[in-house]
Amino acid sequence: MQPNSADPVHQQIEAIYRDESRRVFATLAKLLRDFDLAEEALQESFAAAVVQWKSEGIPANPLAWLVSTGRFKAIDLLRRRGRLDQLSENLIQHRESIDSRNSAKAAEEIEDDRLRLIFTCCHPAIDPKVQVPLTLREVCGLTTEEIANAFLTSPTTMAQRIVRGKAKIRDARIPIDIPSVEDFPERLQAVLAVIYLVFNEGYSASFGNSVTRADLSAEAIRLGRLLVQLLPDAEAIGLLALMLLHESRRVARSDSAGDIVLLEDQDRSRWDHRLIEEGLALVEQSLLTRNFGTYTLQAAISSIHASSQRAADTNWQEIVRLYDALQAIHPSPVVELNRAVAIAMRDGPEAGLVLIDEIVGRGDLQNYYLAHAAKADMLRRMSRLSEAKRAYQSALELAQQEPEIRFLQKRIAEMNHGTS
Repeated sequence: MQPNSADPVHQQIEAIYRDESRRVFATLAKLLRDFDLAEEALQESFAAAVVQWKSEGIPANPLAWLVSTGRFKAIDLLRRRGRLDQLSENLIQHRESIDSRNSAKAAEEIEDDRLRLIFTCCHPAIDPKVQVPLTLREVCGLTTEEIANAFLTSPTTMAQRIVRGKAKIRDARIPIDIPSVEDFPERLQAVLAVIYLVFNEGYSASFGNSVTRADLSAEAIRLGRLLVQLLPDAEAIGLLALMLLHESRRVARSDSAGDIVLLEDQDRSRWDHRLIEEGLALVEQSLLTRNFGTYTLQAAISSIHASSQRAADTNWQEIVRLYDALQAIHPSPVVELNRAVAIAMRDGPEAGLVLIDEIVGRGDLQNYYLAHAAKADMLRRMSRLSEAKRAYQSALELAQQEPEIRFLQKRIAEMNHGTS
């Protein structure tokens, strides 16, 4: 899509493309059973919309129009390539498959095409290291850079993984189809990871001028709700709780200038208490199953923050205990870092600094700006300002989001003036 800010119809088409194009893609992929063809058909349908909608106006149901147009554009593309018979056969087989499944167990099927495609990308025949990046790129529309940032790896490495995933689907003829209920459990963890990473990118964007991307976090929550309706697994419930509790704080995470507001400085009256109540109830529901895991533990940590009327009321002892449990079942340098920060809040910055130095000293999180920012904050609180400035500078060199860059620059300026 080429921008044209002077044309209001084009602006609406741009907005539809930005907010809904991956949903259109998911439906086209379901119909066409070909990722690359679905992507081409998607682009062709929006190109047609730019021409037709300008003269005829935007239809009442633009998504249905785009899917229908995309399907016919795919037929045109295949006709030009001499593959029309293959497409016709695929579409007939697909329709028969759907009709058969609908008559047999309509109530058990996934109701959302985008969620269907997420389950497909998480097929067990695809390398687990590829499943989540592939889904984030093809289904959710995240850029390779955003995905690489989430996995703490290089864009080149991530691009190679995504290419391998698409090749696997093509070469192994993995069907873009609705999984049976029996197949859900073996794909659930990858599906949860996808939804979680989409939410994280929306809650704390990796790049750009905004602290958050409400469109991504809202879509992740929507998918999370669908998943819980489909399969009320404890961890699916825990993930939904985690997202709702985080989302409740979104509007308070930045000020009117778009700058970051730290958790301890947020105006808690701006938190969405409706989302907090729902999230707290879901945390309790998941914990009562005694079959919970990492997402529920993270939600339990978030629930402590959500239940604290003031930052000073936060029960850091309980948060450390929950991080201990999280580290025991899912050890990772990021969890270890968050635990170190919690210990610093409970026992003082000296205790936290020792742990962070151990993590960074091992070579872990060297390219993770939050590790350097956390170390800098410990040093700032200990009034070791020259060392804090160096650590903030290291974090600044790695930060890529504009509000984060401004926040770190502000901290460095404070160190230069001997304030904290």
